[in-house]
Amino acid sequence: MIEVKYFGAVAEKTQCSFENVVSSNISLQDLLQDLEEKYRFESLSFSVAVNQKIVSKATNYTLKTSDIVALLPPFAGG
Repeated sequence: MIEVKYFGAVAEKTQCSFENVVSSNISLQDLLQDLEEKYRFESLSFSVAVNQKIVSKATNYTLKTSDIVALLPPFAGG
């Protein structure tokens, strides 16, 4: 199972902080597309991390069953 964690506005939209996705050999892009269809993120802005490393949403990455994907709100700093 791939664990997907939600933070900030994404967690508010999904109404949960995480879920497990039963899938094998799914690409990151396919997972994000499936989540978009399920939750209709629309104009939400978020970053994606795989196993605690920020990656581009366009990255051609095949997820493994032990991976943790996090959808993170925009970062602000001072």
